[in-house]
Order: sequence, then structure tokens, then C-alpha cells
Amino acid sequence: MAQPVAALGVAMVTVSGCVWYLPALVDLRAGADRPDSRRTAAAACLSGWSTTAVIALLLFLAEAWWAPAAAAVTGTAVTAVLRGRALVQRRREARQTARDWTELCAAPAPAGPRRGPRIVAGLLGGGLCAAAATAVLRSAPAGEGGPHWPSLALAPAGIVAVSVVLAAICAGRARRRAP
Repeated sequence: MAQPVAALGVAMVTVSGCVWYLPALVDLRAGADRPDSRRTAAAACLSGWSTTAVIALLLFLAEAWWAPAAAAVTGTAVTAVLRGRALVQRRREARQTARDWTELCAAPAPAGPRRGPRIVAGLLGGGLCAAAATAVLRSAPAGEGGPHWPSLALAPAGIVAVSVVLAAICAGRARRRAP
């Protein structure tokens, strides 16, 4: 295969690699906003793709095969070293994150299970279910001569109001008992 044809192929592969080297460029430009391991991995990605660009240029300009081959070996070595360093940094960052979370989670657990939130949720849920049931009963058609319950017109709102008041009282008591 002629070198210009190989150069064109490598150049097309380099151009199509933008889905990797453009985000890597963004990571490098972000600076300290990204972890060190991510920036080092981005540098490895950019060195690899710039190596392919240099190889394409050398294939097009140089007559001998040794120049593109030397650039490929050098670029691959640099990329491999940077990627290895990024992996070591990533492991170190993961260990540090695990230590930080261990220290944060080392706080003593509360004395016992707290029933307050469950009681409040039960009161609110029960009140809403009772209100829905009375609304359904109210909307049911009254039979001929059957009782038509006008007192149920305000029952759903009253049931919800009573359950909210009871839940607020229970929450206040639970809050006073909490350390």
C-alpha cells in the first residue's frame, strides 16, 4: 500500500476519534474542577490521538517507513505511561474517598427506632383514605327514599383537617423527645 493512501486512512481515523479527544480536551481545560486521575487520563487520550495525527502527517511527508514507526512507538509509550499513572491515581483517590466516608459514617447510631415519622405518615395516610372513602360514599347515587346524607358534604375536608392536626401534634411530641 502506498504511503499517501495509508496517510489518508490514518487521518480519517484521527478525525473520527473526536468523540474521545474532544471530551478529553474539555477535561484538561476544566483544570482543578476534575480529579487528578481524570485529567491524567485525558492527557493520555490526547497523547494517543495526537500520535495518530503525527503518524498521518509523517506517512504523507516522509518517504521512509522508519519515521512513522518511531513516532508510533514513542507515542504509544507516552500514552501507556500516562494511562498507567491515571489508574494509580484513580485507585489512590478511591481509597481516600472510602476513608473519608468511613470517618463520616462512624457517628454513633441513634438510641432506638423512632416511631414519630411512621405515626405521622400513618395518621396522614389514614385521614386521606377515610376522606376518599367518604367522598365516594357521598357521590354514590341515593336510592329512592334512601337516606341522602347532607352531613357528608363536608366530611372529607373535616377528616383531612383532623388527621393533619393529629399528625402535627404527634410530630411536635416526637420532636420534643428527640435529643
